[in-house]
Amino acid sequence: MTSHTATADPNTTRIMPGSAAIAEAMIAAGCRFFAGYPMTPFTEVLERMAARLPEAGGVCINAESELEAVGMAWGAAATGTPAATGSTGQGLSLMQESLAEIVYARLPLVVLNMARAQGDYFQATRGGGHGDYRHLVLAPCDVPEAVELTQLAFHLAEKWRSPVLVMGDYYLAHTHQSVTIGRPEFPTLPPRDWALDGSSGGTGAAKLISPLSDAKQRHAAGRADAGYDLAEFYHRHVTVMERMVTEEPPRFEAEFTEDAEVVVVAYGTPGAYVRQAVRELRAEGRRVGYLRPITLVPFPTEAVAEAARGARVVAVYENNQGQMLDDVRLAVLGAVPVRFIGGLSLDPSGFGIAPDLDVAVLRRRLTEVHDAAVSGTTESPAATGSHGTAGVA
Repeated sequence: MTSHTATADPNTTRIMPGSAAIAEAMIAAGCRFFAGYPMTPFTEVLERMAARLPEAGGVCINAESELEAVGMAWGAAATGTPAATGSTGQGLSLMQESLAEIVYARLPLVVLNMARAQGDYFQATRGGGHGDYRHLVLAPCDVPEAVELTQLAFHLAEKWRSPVLVMGDYYLAHTHQSVTIGRPEFPTLPPRDWALDGSSGGTGAAKLISPLSDAKQRHAAGRADAGYDLAEFYHRHVTVMERMVTEEPPRFEAEFTEDAEVVVVAYGTPGAYVRQAVRELRAEGRRVGYLRPITLVPFPTEAVAEAARGARVVAVYENNQGQMLDDVRLAVLGAVPVRFIGGLSLDPSGFGIAPDLDVAVLRRRLTEVHDAAVSGTTESPAATGSHGTAGVA
């Protein structure tokens, strides 16, 4: 996937922190409503939107809580206004009921998770709310890619009329990188004829946006179709979700997988560290490769399976107790062993600044896994970091 460097002036390249770049990317993509409640490392995005969005003719609200923030964003999205909200994973926990219902109401909404470490993978990819639903999830590894994927998220949200979640973290919010942010070019989408713009009120055919129905039901004695037909409504919407996760192409980055004896899978910021560790080990003659999922939903299952086809071991690195690990195992389906070389690593404040997220540490863990694979050892050594021992799958 080619990353576009991206600022408010498309002719100017600037060094910006990720939080500012993400905010500018949202505005350039057309976002005109943003609501959130401050929680580091999401706070910095909210602050930038509060300063910049009114200048672009939009509205930014510092809500009383995450519950109000997602409700306000839901209301704005229902009018056809490009809208977004977000938080850290803890704040997004409060939004899960609304996100589940927004999926069934079929509303485009961009949601940021400026996460602390990577403990929110299940929340993001499994649907933390009620009901049988999924939405797209994008996971950038650096600031330029965050700009690109944030703008793509607005297009995909509109295309599928669905929430799209962008997974960030503390590193992404606070790292300064060179970016140039302009208005992206995407294929033209149908008009927002579903939006509640007030034009159909009082006509007898008012539009309805609801997780229960998208058409007004006339209650009349003797009518067989009076009331809601939730079965018909849910089946129609499940069909759209199935199309979304099967037709939207999975995005990923991979290097050196063709002849790799060990393939390591990692996403987000850790994926960039893993990439560097693999490149250094390759330069030393070790046959290792990596694959970084960029879309977590849809997960690049076939790409992982293909990368693992000639490998002796697949290693998984995450800054958590092992969550994407399940998706990698499902992709490989027992064809090769899957070893977990990650583990939870945090700074004292819990923001996700990981002492173990270090190229030298990753080199050591991958070297141990590679040595074990080449020697035919059945048990790969556990990766011991400064904050405990990573499990071995």
